This record gives sequence, structure tokens and C-alpha cells, in this order.
Amino acid sequence: MTTHTRATRSARTPVQQAALLVGLVFLLVGILGFIPGITTDYDTMKFASHESGAELLGIFQISVLHNLVHLAFGVAGVALSRTASGARSYLLVGGAIYLVLWLYGLLVGHTSDANFVPLNTADDWLHFVLGIGMIALGALLTRRPAARGL
Repeated sequence: MTTHTRATRSARTPVQQAALLVGLVFLLVGILGFIPGITTDYDTMKFASHESGAELLGIFQISVLHNLVHLAFGVAGVALSRTASGARSYLLVGGAIYLVLWLYGLLVGHTSDANFVPLNTADDWLHFVLGIGMIALGALLTRRPAARGL
């Protein structure tokens, strides 16, 4: 195999690079959620409950389930970044999921038993930004150039 062929095979499109970066960030956040000190009130972390008092960076309420979801989203992003279509799907569908989580956080009370993720106001608005950002990356990095007129 020539160097040119190897370089062509390993070159990632912009959407693949974005999905890989987003996936790696989710992996990092999932890992950081299990590190005392980076996660405040670590000893109060629950598996899944609004009563989990642990907060990533002292801001974002988390639980074991929340961290596992971040890890799963990270693994999915890294895996799906291997193809342009997979990367695009990851960003668009993942972004839509985060917008649903944003709405869920707004509609379900933060102290409600239905808030099993758990979510606080900072999480809600981070989910909104993530949702819009992921969808924008998936759409903008795969759009086709407009046809030029005569």
C-alpha cells in the first residue's frame, strides 16, 4: 500500500472530525464524573435519582447513570466517526436526543421522582447548547455547495 493510499484512507472529513471530538469530550466528561474532587460531594452520588448531590465541577448535577450515559455517548461518537454518514447521524440524532433531554428537564420538576437522570438548571441549558451545537455540526459540515448560476 502506498503512502498516498494510506493517507487517503485515514483522512477524516470535517463531520467525522467533529463527531470524533464530540465523542471524546463525552468520554472525558463521563470519566471526570467518577473522580472525587472534580466531582463535588462525590460521596452523595446515587445511581439514578434527583437526590444525587454530586456535581461535576460543582455545577452539573450527576449520578452514576448520568456518567454512564456520557460514556455511552462518547463510545458511540468515536465508533460512528469512522464513516461520514455515521458521524452525521451521530451528531443529528444525538443532538435531537439532547434537545429532548432539555425539554424533559424544563417540564419535569428538579425535585420530582420522574427526574431520574438527575438534572438541574445548569444541566438543562447545557443540554440545549449541546443539542443545537450537535445538530448544527451535523447539518453544516455535510451540506452540499449551492449550484452556481451562469
